[in-house]
Amino acid sequence: MGRQATDETVDRGSRVEGTLVVVEKSGHAVSFHDVAGGTLLERIELGEYPHEMVVDGARRLAYIGHYGVRMSGDVGTGGSSVFVVDLAARRLVRTIDLSPFNRLHGIAIDDQDRLYVLSEEKAVLLRVDDPAHAEAPSAAVPTGGIKTHMVVTNHDGSLAYVTGLLSHTVSRVDPHDAAQPPVIASPGRLPESCALSRDEQWLYVGARRDKQLVTLDARTLKEHQRQDVPGDPLRVYVVPGQDRLLTTDIENRTVTRYDAELREERSVTFDGTPAGISFHPTEPTAFVTLLDIDTVAILDLETFETTGTISTGSEPDVTALI
Repeated sequence: MGRQATDETVDRGSRVEGTLVVVEKSGHAVSFHDVAGGTLLERIELGEYPHEMVVDGARRLAYIGHYGVRMSGDVGTGGSSVFVVDLAARRLVRTIDLSPFNRLHGIAIDDQDRLYVLSEEKAVLLRVDDPAHAEAPSAAVPTGGIKTHMVVTNHDGSLAYVTGLLSHTVSRVDPHDAAQPPVIASPGRLPESCALSRDEQWLYVGARRDKQLVTLDARTLKEHQRQDVPGDPLRVYVVPGQDRLLTTDIENRTVTRYDAELREERSVTFDGTPAGISFHPTEPTAFVTLLDIDTVAILDLETFETTGTISTGSEPDVTALI
């Protein structure tokens, strides 16, 4: 059982060190926490309801999309900027205005540090080639979905995959050529999260309303496999360096590990609702945000046990270790 945060938030025997950057969705901020001690180091106020975040390859800058509403079902225009945070200085250095594209949610970055930002309202994927300095997008491509929420790219940024909450679709798009029509598939109802296998051959999708995990051919989007799962697979992740998946189930409050054939291997239950997962770059450790108890749980991926927790601001959503 995952435990709630206490004053002694991290087990002193934990081998995990570093600074954890946490996007506080309802805290309207990004915060910095010392992992070994659980101490809050800095909190930076942002606009209302920031959501997804990526970090560049040098761990120098973080890019955070301004979604501007709390939940995907909430009405509202939302935000149209990307917040650029200097991770060493721990300060907001500027914003990238992507108007008129709004409700910016899904965000990705490739191996060349090109940024990809998804407008849920306009169903358009924006590319920013030099996000460290750019003041506007470099290009935009249509996604073919409706209420497009999440995006993942392959390593070189030549392909992007976008989920559409209302169209119940996954689209494969070329972020560098808007003349190429998107390839579109229907993996199930309410496909929200997707992840690429480490060889980039397969795309894994969580169909939330159908309570299923689906494997698609990443080139053709043809269905390869489908598996019923318990609860609500809100997010799907590929464990770095492995052919295993992790899902966060907000119905049963679990994180579950599956093998490449979608067979369940391990599961752990938390006191709070697990939402986002990030991974330690070298250790078998994951950081799991627990939205409703304002906590990040530190999960040992070998024992599948919680080794510590960090208290955060309101509704921690996405994290990154620097």
